[in-house]
Amino acid sequence: MFLSSLSKHKWITAAAAVAIIGGYFAYRSYAIPAETVRYLTAPAERGTLIVSLTGSGQVAASNQVDLKPKTSGDVTFVGVVDGQSVKAGALVVQLDSRDAQKAVRDAEVSLETAKLSLDKLKQPPDALSILQAENSLTQAKEAKDKAVSNLASAYDDGFTTISNAFLDLPTLVTGLHDILFSNTINTNQANVDYYSDSVSKYDQKSLAYARDADDAYQKARSAYDANFTAYKNTERTSSVAAIESLLKQTRDTTLLISSAVKSADNLIQFYKDTLTGRGLPYKTAADAHLTGLSSYTGKATSQFTNLQSAVDALKNDRDAITSADRSVGERTESLAKLKAAPSALDLRSAELSIKQREYSLLDVKEKLADYFIRAPFDGVIAKVGIKKGDSASSGTSVATLITAQKLAQVSLNEVDVAKVKVGQKATLSFDAVSDLQISGQVAQVDALGAVSQGVVTYGVTIAFDTQDLRIKPGMSVSAAIITDVKQDVLMVPNSAIKAAKPSPVRAETMTARG
Repeated sequence: MFLSSLSKHKWITAAAAVAIIGGYFAYRSYAIPAETVRYLTAPAERGTLIVSLTGSGQVAASNQVDLKPKTSGDVTFVGVVDGQSVKAGALVVQLDSRDAQKAVRDAEVSLETAKLSLDKLKQPPDALSILQAENSLTQAKEAKDKAVSNLASAYDDGFTTISNAFLDLPTLVTGLHDILFSNTINTNQANVDYYSDSVSKYDQKSLAYARDADDAYQKARSAYDANFTAYKNTERTSSVAAIESLLKQTRDTTLLISSAVKSADNLIQFYKDTLTGRGLPYKTAADAHLTGLSSYTGKATSQFTNLQSAVDALKNDRDAITSADRSVGERTESLAKLKAAPSALDLRSAELSIKQREYSLLDVKEKLADYFIRAPFDGVIAKVGIKKGDSASSGTSVATLITAQKLAQVSLNEVDVAKVKVGQKATLSFDAVSDLQISGQVAQVDALGAVSQGVVTYGVTIAFDTQDLRIKPGMSVSAAIITDVKQDVLMVPNSAIKAAKPSPVRAETMTARG
């Protein structure tokens, strides 16, 4: 009975639902006025279908460079201002180049001199040059002959000087012996001992003076005896070696005698000064001895000077002969080379000298060019950072140059960039100049993307086909890149295309069935 009642209620519910739905549609049909449907028609035509994608970015210059001098100096000229267009090679800034210009002039003169030397080398010698070379050789030979003659005279003069010395040396040696070793003051002792002992009780230095005087005399006497023996065995006609040896020996002996005279004088003078200083009398023989020693000193000094001059004269004359020999050899060779044709080696050497100086000239010209800062390409001066009179340092920017050619640098997502290729055409528009559109083409597509917050973007560079002075680097740009073009396709306006919607009745029926 329960099931019978439930079945009865189910049909009642379904009937109620149908009644409600029917009432709703009846209400709509009478309550809402029907809309009038209008259709716009347009002919379907064949044409070209262009597919493009868009991206945004900024304008950039195709090239930008900071102009920097390679050297330092004061600025003497600035030839541009901000915003000025320049051609490649235009002078932008000039530095003080006076020193560099002088170096170029000197190198040019040096090169010209080398070229003249080569030309002269290739020409046959003239009669005057040969005559001058022959005269020069003759003069060198005459100078040698004179030097040889002077040397022979120097040996003869040297022997004369030795002979003159031996007129005084025996007197000096004998007189010195008498002053020191005779007993003219005290018959019980030699004069040297008397002078020493008389004042030793006042000053012991007298003993040292006496020893020095005795030692100096013994050395001088020994040298004199050997020297005198050699002198007796040598003649004016002896060999030059014997004469020169005797000359030096006599000079050295004279020096020892002079030293012995001085030592004796020191002893006797000390004796006299010691007693005089104490107010005590001294032997008058001391004054006579000092006078004699003074005379010996003058003679010894004079003879030593003469002997040393003779030794020097021999050396100078020998050196003159050596120099004359070299001069004769050089001038003989020079005359032979002058008469002969230039050798291949001489010609090659002269040619290499020219080449070397050409390289030197190029080097200084390159350095001179460093003082002139020029534009490396056509472009626009974006900024001048220096003025006339300033000091510019090597490697420091004096101006910034950018190219007139502009580029658009836009970013695309990974889906769009896969459709972009180098060479594709594009249309560029600018926020700053709303009524301007410029065509261009894709010049570069980045191979690596940049990731920011999980989104990958790729840079695309688009070159402008035409330039407009209103467009500046850094401005915003929008680009429409043409990725595909279809020719001769059937086309209809977008307004003629209507997207189909699901039927409301069908949807309601489906709902009712549910």
